[in-house]
Amino acid sequence: MSKVLNLFLVISGLFLAGCASSGQGDEPVDGSKYRQDQDGTNYANTYDEKSIMNAASDFLGGGSEALAKLIEKAFKDHGRPNAYIIGTEGSGALVVGLRYGDGTLSHKVEGDSRIYWTGPSIGLDVGGNASRVFALVYNLYDVQEVYQRFPAIEGSFYYIGGLGMNYQQRGDIIIAPIRVGVGLRAGANLGYMNMTKDRTWLPF
Repeated sequence: MSKVLNLFLVISGLFLAGCASSGQGDEPVDGSKYRQDQDGTNYANTYDEKSIMNAASDFLGGGSEALAKLIEKAFKDHGRPNAYIIGTEGSGALVVGLRYGDGTLSHKVEGDSRIYWTGPSIGLDVGGNASRVFALVYNLYDVQEVYQRFPAIEGSFYYIGGLGMNYQQRGDIIIAPIRVGVGLRAGANLGYMNMTKDRTWLPF
């Protein structure tokens, strides 16, 4: 029993170290600074609000007012995304939460590709947390650049009618995941998302 406890403490320490190191990345920036230019070329290479709303409601289920408000908020803050992710994730926690997800990245120029993500998150409810995820992606001009860690922007969590959204950022690339599922709450959005090409069970 003591060996199991010691192993859990070691793993917890590694996860917390990962959270600390991820917070030393790029400073959050004003989204308006990187708002994508609304010229003709940009319109062709980005998604409009109606297209995003249709894709999100088809995947998450229903065209709820809460979903519309979150998407409207993201467009107001960051403009038109040039990619989005649809997928599912599972997570659970004792002290340190684990998040594992997989889905499809749809890029307006480069098309569809499979994507996976992992990461620690502090504050999840004890037990499993099954969730569908729809994420808007901004300023992703090369799909290869998405495969890195994206720390959560402090204070960016929005919760409306059973749906939650926050912003996660590395450099000028911003990801805005919208989640619906069991146990969703603000604590689930701390930590970071580590995007990868292939599935991995290591959250750091």
